[in-house]
Amino acid sequence: MLKLEVVYRCKPGLREEFLKELGALGARETSINEKGNHKYDYYFDMQDPDLLLLLELWDDQECLDAHSSTETFAKIGALKTKYCESMTLDRFEI
Repeated sequence: MLKLEVVYRCKPGLREEFLKELGALGARETSINEKGNHKYDYYFDMQDPDLLLLLELWDDQECLDAHSSTETFAKIGALKTKYCESMTLDRFEI
C-alpha cells in the first residue's frame, strides 16, 4: 500500500476558500470511489491557519497513476495554482 501525506500551504487567509472549492469539485467523493483508494481525507493544522493536510491511501502505484490521470486531478491542480503558495508530498510504502 502507498500512503501519501500532502501539505498545502495556502495563500494567506485562503485555506477555507480552497477547501470549499475542493468540496464543490467533489474531489474527495470522486477520489475515494476510485479503484484502489482507501483514504482521501483533509485535515486542518491547528497552529497554522494557512496549512491544509491531505492523507491518501492507495493499493499500489498503478491505482495512484490512474488517479493522477483523471480530470478531477487536473482540476485540483488548477485550484492549487489559484489558492496555494506551495505543496509538499511525503510518500510511504506500508
